Amino acid sequence: MGKRKKIFMVIGVLTLSVLLYFAILHFKIRDHINSDVPLDADYIIILGARVKGEIPSLALQYRIDAAAKYMKKNKETIAIASGGQGPGEDITEAEAIKRGLLQHGVDGNRILLEDKSTDTVENITFSKKLIPDHLETGLLVTNDFHLYRSKSIAKDQGLSLQGIPAETPTVAIPKSYAREYLAITKYYLVTFFKK
Repeated sequence: MGKRKKIFMVIGVLTLSVLLYFAILHFKIRDHINSDVPLDADYIIILGARVKGEIPSLALQYRIDAAAKYMKKNKETIAIASGGQGPGEDITEAEAIKRGLLQHGVDGNRILLEDKSTDTVENITFSKKLIPDHLETGLLVTNDFHLYRSKSIAKDQGLSLQGIPAETPTVAIPKSYAREYLAITKYYLVTFFKK
């Protein structure tokens, strides 16, 4: 076999391996989207996403809408709105979530704010500290592509949480999934090297 042919063969094998790896990740993501959402959870943690000034991005708005829909049907459930303030954001993501829930008619007494976090790990770490001791069952609210990694991070921190999948804006699907494949890979590597 010629040298050139060997190079093409190696490239082909590597390409197929990467595609297979991403296919497995995609299957894991979709598997977590399709699980049943339990009723009467004690609390939900709504993960933040970008805010443009004071207006939630479409991805965050979908999270707010999904959380509000659940809270209207489950009147005892409290919400932890999670997310700090980043560049281009005039308010914290947590505050944007709270405002969105209030607009849906959710009572403000049912909303706790975690407004310091800057990423998913911090969202869950800081939100965990706000969960009242007597509450047991919880759910994560985030866009569908983000559920698998979020639930995995929560599990690492001793929280066994189901998820409420919010839609992902159609225009953002390719970018969101591509970024999530890389974020999951980073999560796997960080977890591996911590062991």
